[in-house]
Amino acid sequence: MRSAPMPAAPRRRRTVLAAAGLVAALALTATACGGSEKDQADAKPDGGASRAADAGDTGDGGVQVPADLADRLQEHGIDVDRWKDGGWKDWDKDKWLSEAKDFVNPVIEGLWKPDRMRSAKEADKTVTTKDTAADQGVSDPEPEPVEAVAEKTPYHDNAAPVGKVFFDSPEGSMVCSGTVVKDANHPGKSNLVWTAGHCVHAGGSGGWYRNIAFVPSYNDLGKSETELAGATTTEMAPYGTWWADWASTSNQWIQGGSEEGGDGAAHDYSVLHVKPEQGDKSLEETVGAALEVDFSAPSATEVSSMGAWGYPAAPPYNGLKMFKCVDRPGRLSLSPSLPTMYRIGCTMTGGSSGGGWFRVVDGETKLVSNTSIGPLDNTWLAGPQLGREAEAMYQNMSRTYGGQ
Repeated sequence: MRSAPMPAAPRRRRTVLAAAGLVAALALTATACGGSEKDQADAKPDGGASRAADAGDTGDGGVQVPADLADRLQEHGIDVDRWKDGGWKDWDKDKWLSEAKDFVNPVIEGLWKPDRMRSAKEADKTVTTKDTAADQGVSDPEPEPVEAVAEKTPYHDNAAPVGKVFFDSPEGSMVCSGTVVKDANHPGKSNLVWTAGHCVHAGGSGGWYRNIAFVPSYNDLGKSETELAGATTTEMAPYGTWWADWASTSNQWIQGGSEEGGDGAAHDYSVLHVKPEQGDKSLEETVGAALEVDFSAPSATEVSSMGAWGYPAAPPYNGLKMFKCVDRPGRLSLSPSLPTMYRIGCTMTGGSSGGGWFRVVDGETKLVSNTSIGPLDNTWLAGPQLGREAEAMYQNMSRTYGGQ
């Protein structure tokens, strides 16, 4: 497995209590099967999960979905036969399926063409300023900004298996970042991608996003916008486009997530099971690498260096290149009742959301978190600790769907 370089860079700074808003990405498939609407403590350990049905072209522009799913869609006023012809663009409140069990994403082959990928907007990041007096118990001083550094190219030779997650939201086409991770129950043949919960579900105010797709090593050679004029899909997506046929995030995000992060921010993580738009090899076999996920949730005080990778898309970045930030992590507490998050200095902007945070353990690079929130001035990023609940979600996805 390739290891991403992780030079130690200890930095720290002053305290701020602000949570940035998030918007993210999903892919295309028809889904059913659902997560509980209760708190995680009372819910199934896998969190909110959604399984994608086998969706194929019927030859008349429609989508093949199981009869029971089609019936449920009709109950929501959705005409499945019109979905592929643009019905997925209808975000009428009554038709935006907000229940976890109703994540609906029929595959639309060829939807994510180069121009559409480039036009996808970064996740908006808005900040809610809070009275910090009650929240400073386990918050360390705000870290000094760490300037994001462009990753060496080609990415597949120099970086961990990071890519872009695309999806459609009521605001249009959006983009996040994601990482290929190992599948514990299917070694060497993983089809799992780790990203942020806000990249798949709107949280308490909405439902599942649509048309979720993962593109590993997006723009692998790091070409400029001018060089990419007229670029082919192969140039932008050298390892193909991978659709999420299953998605899972935490119940805390589904219930409490918001544009400002909300109570779901500390549980803002997701795992996708993907399949290729074309071909039948696994994602790990195709890309040639996958990272193990570290669910030990070490305290920030125990970690000397942690790095965040992603594709920042808001100015001064344009979303075409992969960047990274490496720093000594600190602690961020949004509320005494919520788990403490990791925080590092980093100037990456929206679009990097969902990108993996890595650390080296016994010489091996492991994914330990993902980008979740940050301030409007883009001086730091924060990500959730991945503990027992995150591992249960991952294991359920692996056992139930990993071999599909």
